[in-house]
Amino acid sequence: MYWAGYAACTVLIVFSGVKLSRYGDIIAVKTGLGRTWIGVVLMASVTSLPELITGLGSVTYAGAPDIAVGNVLGSCTFNMLILALLDVLHRPLPLSARARHGHTLTAGFGILLLCIATVGLFLQGRHSPIGWVGAYSLLFLGIYVIAMRTIFAYEKKQVAAFVKGHAGGPGYDGISLRSAVLKYAVHAGVIIAAASLLPLVGKGIAESTALGQTFVGNVFIAASTTLPEVVVSLAAVRMGSLDMAVGNLFGSNIFNVGLILAMDDFFFTPGAILSFVDPSHLVSAVSAAAMTTIAVLGLTYRAEKKRLWLAWDSIGMTAVFLVNLLILFALRR
Repeated sequence: MYWAGYAACTVLIVFSGVKLSRYGDIIAVKTGLGRTWIGVVLMASVTSLPELITGLGSVTYAGAPDIAVGNVLGSCTFNMLILALLDVLHRPLPLSARARHGHTLTAGFGILLLCIATVGLFLQGRHSPIGWVGAYSLLFLGIYVIAMRTIFAYEKKQVAAFVKGHAGGPGYDGISLRSAVLKYAVHAGVIIAAASLLPLVGKGIAESTALGQTFVGNVFIAASTTLPEVVVSLAAVRMGSLDMAVGNLFGSNIFNVGLILAMDDFFFTPGAILSFVDPSHLVSAVSAAAMTTIAVLGLTYRAEKKRLWLAWDSIGMTAVFLVNLLILFALRR
């Protein structure tokens, strides 16, 4: 029953994730915000909605902080894996050779947030919380706000040119802004409903299989809640909106750690959340930071050849992800 529930939630998230991305893009076109900025902010927050709902549910009614933290950090590693696998679809040049170098700004903020999360996991109970909230959560929120303002200041110079070069999608003239907003809200509601069930389903799988909440959160729940990012990124690459896909993935990591993990901590009233979880989450935090760093190196070096359908940076990110899974499986409990 738990696996059936997991499959049903996943199907609903994928279906509404596809619709949500389309109506989000329509809203971007109708309002003139531009797809690059939408990829970094609006689509990143939209596709991370399942992580937010799942995390809040995990720390409130499910009482499973390991699933909440594992979901956030696991999603960060999955996002970077998606970035690597998109390289297979992007031909003939490596994806990192065509994406704008400006994405390193977003990636840099993601690495900073992951490093702070790593320190919080390492210290665990060896620091004094502010009330019941860890000091790192206040840092997360502060850095998130600074990141959004900085990225907007950088991107606004390019929004006009991007909109001019990618104006309107097929059939968008027949859909009003009001209709797009309404349908956007409906599918957001479907995702909220499906994601709210995932914490209980994940906890049931962890208990019935003896895989443990840390492994289930980092792998099964993270994979399910990351599916909207997969759908949105694949659609963006096929439309030729490469920068929207890349911005969505890097932006999702900022949203996951900077906002979702902080919100999970605020709603987890027993104390600072990173002091109540398994230390093995360090593996995912370090892996996500390492994968993002490799992505930055790829965007900077901009290789012009691929080996085995993947550029060297994509191969590196995939290898780190696989090692991450092996270590988490070995440490499961």
